[in-house]
Amino acid sequence: MPADSISQKIVQEIEVPALAATRLGGRTRFAAGAFLVLVLLSAIYYRVIGKLVLDWWQITDFSHGFLVPIFSGYLIWVKRKTLLRTPIAPAWSGIGLVLLGLLTLLLGIYGAELFLSRISLLFLLAGLVLWFGGWGFLKELRFPLLVLLLAIPIPAIILNQITVPLQLLASKLASGLLPLFGVPVLREGNVIVLPSMKLEVAEACSGIRSLISLITLAVFCGYFVEKSSLRRLALVVASIPIAIMANAVRIFGTGLCVQYWDPDKAEGFFHEFSGWVIFLVSLGCLFATHRLMTSMLLRRRSA
Repeated sequence: MPADSISQKIVQEIEVPALAATRLGGRTRFAAGAFLVLVLLSAIYYRVIGKLVLDWWQITDFSHGFLVPIFSGYLIWVKRKTLLRTPIAPAWSGIGLVLLGLLTLLLGIYGAELFLSRISLLFLLAGLVLWFGGWGFLKELRFPLLVLLLAIPIPAIILNQITVPLQLLASKLASGLLPLFGVPVLREGNVIVLPSMKLEVAEACSGIRSLISLITLAVFCGYFVEKSSLRRLALVVASIPIAIMANAVRIFGTGLCVQYWDPDKAEGFFHEFSGWVIFLVSLGCLFATHRLMTSMLLRRRSA
């Protein structure tokens, strides 16, 4: 064997373990840094996160928030092999996102705005990933980070702007359906006047809870059942009219029970029970929409 070949082989045998050791050392330092950052974040954000979890527990409109971090963690777990193969290339531009996150946190704390203090954590996490891991890491983790937005309750000022139109729309749709079944109706804003009583479409009956929950589930389902980002987005968009129509059907059913059964039972047991039933029906409609999209795609490909 030529001396040059022997030398090259020896060099390769030395370089490969050295390169592997360097990568392992880099991963170890990255993991140690990530653990330290996690400890610091816990010290800074424990009040913010504690209040967020309390809101998930106490405000039923946002109880789906418990599922969002679990789903985000699952997405990271699925990508674990890709992340291990992604080269670590720290980017100093991540410091800008970190500073933006800290500034947003200060504005949220001193301005008594919970939404700002909560969303600042996402800016900070994205900045830390970019700073310590690089653009490749941030690209791989962008969807798990964006999903966390679903866990943050909508600010009250925006929520009120959505809730009132939803109340009016639900009462309008329900009052349009009831006469088809022989129920005389007079609508006054969000109040449906029936012969036996007035049925008010209150804020809790606006459908905002089912709308937010169904959008969240549409994001979850879209990830598992679709590979195309466009079709995933279409599924999320489709969840909006499904949730609105489902809530209108629920109010319509309550009106029928008031007219033909018992007003007390209609506003009590039926109103609560129908909420779960209608939400399950909405979920079924979402899956039916996905099946329709899939069949249309197959027909287009076969044509």
